[in-house]
Amino acid sequence: MSVDASARGILRLAQPPMRRFLPGLIWGVFSAVAAVSLLAVSGWLIVSASIIDSLVPLSIAVVGVRFFAVSRAVFRYLERLSGHDAALRQLATTRSDMVRRLVPLSPAGLGRTDHGQLLSALVDDVENLQNLPLRVVQPLAVAGVVAVGAVTFIAFISPPAALTLAVCLIVASLVAVGVSWLFGGRAEERVSRDRAELSASLVDYFGSLDVLLAYGAEPAARERIERADAAVRRTVTRASLAQASAAGVVSVLAGVASAWAVAAASPGLATGAIDGPWLAVVVLVPMVVFEVFGAVPIAAASWRSVRASARRVVEVLPASMPGELRPDAGAEDVPAGTALQLRDVRAAWPGGSPALRGVTLDLEPGERVLVSGPSGAGKSSLASVLVGFLRAEGAFTIGGTDAATLSGPALRRTIGLCEQHPQLFDEDIRQNLLFARDSASDDELLAVLGRVGLGDWVRDRGGLDARVGDRGALVSGGQAQRIALARALLRGFPILVLDEPTAGVDPEAADALLRDLLGAAGEQSVLLISHVEPPEGTVDRVVRIEAGRTV
Repeated sequence: MSVDASARGILRLAQPPMRRFLPGLIWGVFSAVAAVSLLAVSGWLIVSASIIDSLVPLSIAVVGVRFFAVSRAVFRYLERLSGHDAALRQLATTRSDMVRRLVPLSPAGLGRTDHGQLLSALVDDVENLQNLPLRVVQPLAVAGVVAVGAVTFIAFISPPAALTLAVCLIVASLVAVGVSWLFGGRAEERVSRDRAELSASLVDYFGSLDVLLAYGAEPAARERIERADAAVRRTVTRASLAQASAAGVVSVLAGVASAWAVAAASPGLATGAIDGPWLAVVVLVPMVVFEVFGAVPIAAASWRSVRASARRVVEVLPASMPGELRPDAGAEDVPAGTALQLRDVRAAWPGGSPALRGVTLDLEPGERVLVSGPSGAGKSSLASVLVGFLRAEGAFTIGGTDAATLSGPALRRTIGLCEQHPQLFDEDIRQNLLFARDSASDDELLAVLGRVGLGDWVRDRGGLDARVGDRGALVSGGQAQRIALARALLRGFPILVLDEPTAGVDPEAADALLRDLLGAAGEQSVLLISHVEPPEGTVDRVVRIEAGRTV
């Protein structure tokens, strides 16, 4: 599928369904009609007050002015409320869909993806898609309905004036859109790309600041940020100037339309075809119609920006899933048994050489098995296969069920992975545990922390409200591993995979950590992946992997 076709799919997803979009559109039309009616009735009232003796029509006009003034504000509020509700609901759906597309690709399929660009696409570009209904579709629809209605209304009063208004509206739309495209079309399409580059440079800078400082590369990274910031300012300035020019064109043509309407309708005063109050209406209506119509060039500029954001989302998201990855589709039922069996399993990372070339392994219920081997032997690749990050070639069964028939979520509900570098969020200990099981009570959280040897530590830190810092910056490597295991125990995985839990832990503390981790697992099956020999008696068997094969 081409980029343009995929971008159209993204844009269709960003547009709210008609049942949610229509109320905002209707209120927008009512608000614009109330604005036109307010000026028309006000103009008729002012002129009529000087020439009409009867108070009855004047009183009706006064009531009309008050009604349209109040209703305009009410309809405008309802338009904003309904329109933003529909756009924001659809934005959540769009972002969820983008994340859902990424889940099967993470982490194995995103190794070559610029994480800063990806973050910018998921946040800035997806958020910009909300402008499709709010600043493109709805304003254009409202402007079109009001323009047709105003021309039709003026035609009943003065056909020549209606013709002049129609001509001026058509010319204004063509000239304003053309001016906006000529002076700012390229800049508007580049805004999202330049902002993405700035976001990516900031993410790279702050995410790797320690390395940049250590190797003297911080000035170069800072210069990249300054260049990206300058590019954003230039692009936004150019786009703003183009929009200002288009708005100026619309204002000039609004004046032309009113002057032309006077010239076209004035002869009717001599023939009696039109009187003074209605001439005022003919002159004033084009002004307010052009005020509504001023959204057209803005909508054109927003369309170019939204389309560019959709294209960027398509470019950042991988077009297809690499064959080395396992799709998430499959049965949702968790296998009844927990006996794990691998026979001649092979796997590879996207774009790389085979990581596993023939692994045979058994893990019985409640058993502890150590997988050892040198660095690069394929131990972590085995963990990725077990939790469905990589496609397994060969026989891989759980409780007699072919793992390939299970969905990715079902497989990961059965096998839990504690990674070498566990992900801790910049929250307190409670929140870092609750996302595993949000219904857990504080007593349950303290109990599971006690099982992994963190009971006294948590109490000394002030309880569950103690924060762990960004990526666990306020805890040690061993404490991070224990928190990760507590999270896995809380989730209740039948099978646990511990991938190098002693990485970053002092050698003196490694034995105690492994003993606590394996002891806390209770009756769960545990596959321990480690190049460090565990304490004697803590594992049942040892399986060794070398060059991607069991030996």
